[in-house]
Amino acid sequence: MNWKNANTYPYSSQRNVTFGRNGMVATSQPLAAQAGLDILKKGGNAVDAAIAAAAALTVVEPTSNGIGSDAFALVWVKNKLYGLNASGHSPEGISLEALKERGIKEIPKYGFTPVTVPGAPAAWAELAERFGNLPLKESLEPAVTYAREGFPLSPTLAGFWEKAARVFKEQLTGEEFQAWFETFAPGGKAPAAGEMWQSEDHAVSLEKIGETSAESFYRGEIAEKIDQFSKDFGGFIRYKDLASFKPEWVDPISVNYKGYDVWEIPPNGQGIVALMALNMLKNDSFTSREAEDTYHRQIEAMKLAFTDGEKYITESGKMSQKTDDMLSDSYAQKRRNEIGEEALMPEAGDPSASGTVYLAAADNEGNMVSFIQSNYMGFGSGLVVPGTGIALQNRGHNFSMDPEHDNVLAPKKRPYHTIIPGFLTKGEEAVGPFGVMGGFMQPQGHMQVVMNSVDFGLNPQSALDAPRWQWMGQKKVLVEQSVPNHIALSLTSRGHEIQMTHQSGHFGRGQIIWRNPETGVLQGGTESRTDGSIAVY
Repeated sequence: MNWKNANTYPYSSQRNVTFGRNGMVATSQPLAAQAGLDILKKGGNAVDAAIAAAAALTVVEPTSNGIGSDAFALVWVKNKLYGLNASGHSPEGISLEALKERGIKEIPKYGFTPVTVPGAPAAWAELAERFGNLPLKESLEPAVTYAREGFPLSPTLAGFWEKAARVFKEQLTGEEFQAWFETFAPGGKAPAAGEMWQSEDHAVSLEKIGETSAESFYRGEIAEKIDQFSKDFGGFIRYKDLASFKPEWVDPISVNYKGYDVWEIPPNGQGIVALMALNMLKNDSFTSREAEDTYHRQIEAMKLAFTDGEKYITESGKMSQKTDDMLSDSYAQKRRNEIGEEALMPEAGDPSASGTVYLAAADNEGNMVSFIQSNYMGFGSGLVVPGTGIALQNRGHNFSMDPEHDNVLAPKKRPYHTIIPGFLTKGEEAVGPFGVMGGFMQPQGHMQVVMNSVDFGLNPQSALDAPRWQWMGQKKVLVEQSVPNHIALSLTSRGHEIQMTHQSGHFGRGQIIWRNPETGVLQGGTESRTDGSIAVY
């Protein structure tokens, strides 16, 4: 880890790393980063800033998240790391039998069937109550202002918005989807880059959440509206599902990678996939990031870790394998031994035998937050609760309908979850928060960013700008066009099915903040593949 090197990666966007001392907020949207910074300057700490940025992102990046999202957080306060799982459970009234009675053979992407209880508002309230300096209402004020007064769309955001509107126009024809079009495609089209968008309903919902510490969402007026909307269109979610929900404080899980502890939230999140891959490679030496063998070993380790994750990850306590077994050194070595010179066709092992937004925030007291929240597949279920501006997520789409699968659909169960915050420590010191949003790219991005930082000494901006790859299943691997051609050709000769693409949306969008333990200086990087921004002072 090189604290002083501010050189950019040779194939990067040539943007320099950002330094600061009093506070830093890194997000995928400049207005959200600024919202967090404004709260820091009002006396808020890193937790308050993270809440402000997260709430603002529900307004200024609704293509990825919303009030109806789930959330996870890793929080470093007073030299201790805390984990918060604010992912919602399935409705009490849903089951395999209930779906089969309706003739549903696979869980759809849209509509009420995949809707689970949103956890984000509860996450904000829980974080503010336990660790915040400011009342929740004050931290939500910037988001309320953006929603009420409107904001101009940034270019990347406008592109995702237009694409979603085009898809929804073709696929979402039922009456239950009408409120989405009224909210996000007023006048029959998505707003374009530079055009203003606002939602008074969204502003009012945020105000009610702030005034009641999210009680209105789970046991009040908003909960009643969600309940009625679901009843009107045959949905499963009910008032009692919302009322019974509470976020869970969890012990983060970790592996030691070459002197650094890499931390993730335990399952039902997929952070364990990144840890398993790193654990396989922790005894390997890598001479160069731009070596074909580096790419090969990374890809092979991720394949094996992902295959195990897809088989076993579900709600904690309902997995057939223990987390400790999956992260054991003996199992890591067993899987590492399967990596050879050629691309393999991965199969799950037996450990017992051996659309998202991410933000990072830090203050001058040493507090740091790694926070992620998301709908799923962009705007989520395609449903907006009438009169609220709230888009509901579709996380239930990740459930399996195989009764023998660990992640099988069941009442009041959390599904396999893609969104994962990351955190890095060294000894007793916090290095800082990091994350790479983007569906199943996330653990792959985590591994690549950690290795860029630890193995190759890249600063946060360079670690994010470096070319990425994404394993897509079996032997198929997408690589960015900035990957040298000789690397792609060499990987192909090993049996990898390489596909180069210029579409940066396949490779995630990350943020990093590292803290120098000697000086307290913060060093940040933000994603060059989107409208990323760091607000600092």
